[in-house]
Amino acid sequence: MGLYAVAGNLDPSCCVFVQMEPEMVIPPPVRPPRITQFLKPYVLKMHFTNKYVNAQVIHTPTAIVASAASSQEKTLRECMENKRDVAAAALIGKILGERLLAKNIPAVAVILKREQMYHGKVKAVIDSVREAGVKLI
Repeated sequence: MGLYAVAGNLDPSCCVFVQMEPEMVIPPPVRPPRITQFLKPYVLKMHFTNKYVNAQVIHTPTAIVASAASSQEKTLRECMENKRDVAAAALIGKILGERLLAKNIPAVAVILKREQMYHGKVKAVIDSVREAGVKLI
């Protein structure tokens, strides 16, 4: 059943009802094959705020989040004392690694931002993902 719009005057005897198409959801654009052949299939990205630790794995050819873990999740908030320290980052990495293995994603690539160095929270997340059994490319 479509939507109806009124065309013409507001007088009911002169109104014409036209059936309109419902709005369609537009999928995200697919990257051309010339670009996707050089991309790593799955990439681990991390984001650290003053309150939380977030990590996600993105399937780069389709730009869809394959798996994610965050210290903002309700189930994790209850079991963590501090949601922003190195111990929280290690727990997030361990949980993300288990979720990746549950989705049959055996390997991920790590791309660090320019200001991120391999120490502290970044090291804790990467080492925990590696210890969970996920291979890092």
